[in-house]
Parts: sequence; structure tokens; C-alpha cells
Amino acid sequence: METHVEFLKQNILLIGLAVGSGLALLWPMLNRSAAGSALISVTEAVMLMSRKSVLVLDVREPDEFAQGHLQGARNVPLSQLAARSKELEKFRDKPVLVVCQRGSRARTACRMLKDQQFTSLHQLKGGMQAWLDAKMPTGK
Repeated sequence: METHVEFLKQNILLIGLAVGSGLALLWPMLNRSAAGSALISVTEAVMLMSRKSVLVLDVREPDEFAQGHLQGARNVPLSQLAARSKELEKFRDKPVLVVCQRGSRARTACRMLKDQQFTSLHQLKGGMQAWLDAKMPTGK
């Protein structure tokens, strides 16, 4: 027992570094589950949209939405999400892909939807900007 304590004392910095590294590696996974959604790439989003009946929920403001959006997307700005939650209830058990310009509003929207018992939430990693950077088609 004494040798274990001595080992810990002599290597506390190394042990702290190992624990810190482990947490740094796990942080993205922990952060994603805290938001209640899966962070998916543009390619994964295309696959999700082609395989399943998915609601594409664009939480940007109407003027941003009008400049271009994923085809078939429904625009419910984040500022109106709570007030308009009734119209989304039928999608509670279906896949929902949440999109904003870069990702932060989508993360907030996913947290709100998770609190309302939505079960299959997905965020587009990098948001609409990533979609445009990948030269994917948009609707207007």
C-alpha cells in the first residue's frame, strides 16, 4: 500500500496529464450527448435525407432562409421555436435535422427539442456554411 502512495506522489503530474488527455478526447462525445443530438457531416446529412422521412428544420431568421436553404426545409426561427412547438409535435419520433448558419443556434434548438421529448435529433456540423462550402444544392 505504501508503495502505491509513494508512486502516486512521485508521478502526480504524469497522472494528471493522463487524466486531462483522456477528458480532452472524450469532450466532443460528452458535449454532443449534452446537446441531445448527433453532430453529422454534410455527407451524413445527405444520406439521412435520402434514406428516411426526415424533417429538415432551419432555425435561422427568415431573411437568412430566403437567401438559400436545404431543399424541403421548414423555417422556424430559434426565437419562435418555443411558441411554435405545437406544429412540430408530429415529428417527435421521427428524424429531425436541425440547421442554422454555423451550428450554435442549431445546438440550442436541439437542447430545446430534447426537452420536449424529441427522440432522433441531428445537427448539421458547420451548418449552412458547411453545406454551401460542399457545393450542395439549395432551395430559394
